[in-house]
Formats: sequence, C-alpha cells, structure tokens
Amino acid sequence: MTVTDVVRVALPRGGSSHDVRAVRVVLHREMLRFVNDRTRMVSSLVQPVLMLFVLGTGIGSLVRSSIPGIDFRTFMFPGMIAMTVITTGMFSAASIVWDREFGFLREMLVAPVGRGAIVLGKCLGGAIVATVQGVIILALAGVVGVPYAPGLLLTLVGEMFLAAFTITAFGTLLAARMKSMQSFFGVMQMAIMPMVFLSGAMFPLANLPSWLHVLTTVNPLTYAVDPMRHAVFGYLSVSPQVDAALNPGIVWFGWRLPIGLELGVVAVLAAVLLGFAISQFKRAE
Repeated sequence: MTVTDVVRVALPRGGSSHDVRAVRVVLHREMLRFVNDRTRMVSSLVQPVLMLFVLGTGIGSLVRSSIPGIDFRTFMFPGMIAMTVITTGMFSAASIVWDREFGFLREMLVAPVGRGAIVLGKCLGGAIVATVQGVIILALAGVVGVPYAPGLLLTLVGEMFLAAFTITAFGTLLAARMKSMQSFFGVMQMAIMPMVFLSGAMFPLANLPSWLHVLTTVNPLTYAVDPMRHAVFGYLSVSPQVDAALNPGIVWFGWRLPIGLELGVVAVLAAVLLGFAISQFKRAE
C-alpha cells in the first residue's frame, strides 16, 4: 500500500432530518418504557388518589360549613392532577441518570444528531407520559363533582401537557449532571414537596399570611395549578363568596393575573428550562 492509497471514511452527517428522527426515536423509547413498566404506572397514581380521597375527605369534613354547595375534594382535584403530572414528569427525567449508569446515554451523545434533539425528545416523551397519567386521574372527575364537559376536559389536557413539559425539562436539567439515582431522587424529593405544598394544590390562595403569599407567588407550579382550578370552577355553580374563597387566582400587588398570562409564564419557563437543559447536555460527556 503506497502513501497515495488513502482509504476514504464516510462519516454520517447530521442535519434537520436526523434531528427530527432522533426526537421521534427518543420519544418512542419513552413511551415503550412507560407501557412496559406497569408498576411505575400504578405507583405514581397511588399518592394523588390517597390525597384526594383520604386527605380531601378529612379536611372537607372540617370546612364543609364554610364552603356550602361544594365538596372540598372538588377544590383539590386540579391540585391532584398537577401532583400526578409533576411526579411522573420527574420520574421520566430520572431515566437519564439510569441511562448514564448503564452507558446508553453515551451512545446517544455520540450519535450524529444535535443534543438538543435528544433533550427535546426526552421532554416530549416525558410530557406525553405525564399527561396520560393525568388523564387517568381526570377520569375520576365525576366522583368528586367535576362535570365531564368536553370543553373542560380538553382545556385541562392542554394545561396538563404544558405543565408536564415544563417539569420534565426541569427534571432533565437536574439529571444532566447527576451521577447516581440516589442523588437524583434526593434532589427530586427536595424540589417536589415544597413545589406541591406551596402551589395552592391543597389550600386556597386567599387570605394567606404575607410570607406564605410570597412563597406561593414565586413557586412556578402555582402558575400551572391555578389555570386548572379556574377551568374547573368555570363549570361549577357556586356562590360568589365561595368562588372568591377557593378560586381567588394569583395576585401581584393587588392585581389578579389573567389566565393567559399565567399560562404564558409556564410556557416561557418551559422554554428557558429546555434551553438550559440543552446547554448542560452540550457540556456533558
């Protein structure tokens, strides 16, 4: 073999078509993982169902006289949907750490596709899985006095998907640098519990102490729970007093935010978190 005998090696070129295919492949993998893991499917539903029917019934028996005409579980229902979505979305992001431990993540990162496509596929897959879980809880609406109105159901599904995508992007950002499942789950629990408790999922946002009002206002999950509750209360017949007590909305300096602005906050946060997650993956091994 002479010096001039050079063997040409053709390297696969990336491109938009490869990126779109990568998004589909990662999304499909997330769906297959969810369908084949029935234990995860059931366990993620246990906590919100217990909170709704046990905690909701217990608290409802104490406050029944102060909120006539409505079951307290009806008030908690949007919050339990949000809890299902946030838990499932974070668990979907946890698979990144699992893939890193077993070497599959490295194989994806060396593929001739943009890492943004991998992250987007992961977030879309996690959002769809979390939305499916939320729809299962949504099927219980009639049991707690929420009507099965098509407009309401479609609105809630759309809001669930937006919240699910945001929380999955947040979980993906956290998982991008985590080296072990133990570390990720420790951080996940530290993040999830305050977000759920400070979102208004279990108590009304009206008449809170000033320090608690500030915490609920800066909590991103509040802006996902409130539109769901507003949608539900739009289909209920309750007195203005009860509506003001249980559905006061999010207030900034005496101004109640429009629902469109609340959803806009969640959408902007989703884009920002997705951008940071992609940035972290570009710096990953």
